[in-house]
Amino acid sequence: MRDPIDCAVLMLDGQHDWASAVVGEYAQGKLRVQMLQREDSLLAQEAEATQLLRALAMPARRFDACLLSVCQQNLALVRQNLFFAQQSFQTPLFCLVENLKAAAMNDLLKLGVADFLRAPMCLEELRTRIHMLKRVRQAAHALQDKATTAYYAVDLNKVGAGHSVEEDHLCATILQQSGATLEAYAAAVATRYATSRESFQDAKNIVVSRFEQAYIRAALGRSAGNIAMAARSVQKHRRAFWALMRKHDIKAEGFRSPSGPPVHTDS
Repeated sequence: MRDPIDCAVLMLDGQHDWASAVVGEYAQGKLRVQMLQREDSLLAQEAEATQLLRALAMPARRFDACLLSVCQQNLALVRQNLFFAQQSFQTPLFCLVENLKAAAMNDLLKLGVADFLRAPMCLEELRTRIHMLKRVRQAAHALQDKATTAYYAVDLNKVGAGHSVEEDHLCATILQQSGATLEAYAAAVATRYATSRESFQDAKNIVVSRFEQAYIRAALGRSAGNIAMAARSVQKHRRAFWALMRKHDIKAEGFRSPSGPPVHTDS
């Protein structure tokens, strides 16, 4: 059974009428809308008008989402509150907008608003949007956990030297690796070099060079030494691909086989 969605209604300017009208349980208890007033937080009681959202950040965390009404009359106040709350307000914020232009809505998105609903509000639409956002965030957290697990599985004492079995395997199969694995490995390499005496630029050059070599070799291996096909497969211009081969002194001949595709070179 799907967990109920708890949504808090926020008020920054005393608009009690619309908020009171939406408080309650809907869709057989699948959506619960509650009022999160200034009195719910001692900080909020003492906060200035532009700091109310930041003051409500902690009590808002027990909800899946928060709902805030935005119109031309309170747009400036909402913008100020969002600006000051950017680092502290973690709960997804949905705005019920009325007579707002696209530029204003885009500005609110940049300030951290998760999504919009148009007035008059449909509560079923609100429930669906919050549910979809929860699923997206759960998927993102799962990917992050996977990358973190892969990161800690990498032996930091072995990366960066170029002689470990794990690293040789990664280079040989770079085109088949997932984004999470590559990100974890990049983080491990960066950590390794950051604790050494290499400068940032030197470490970056080494890592980029090794990535280029592994990628070019993998692409040539997949195309059986056909440079044009390899360049096309990695969405790189053939001459730029050829330049990388010369930069790293990689020869196509070692990847060709008698049964491979016809060879095209730029030499």
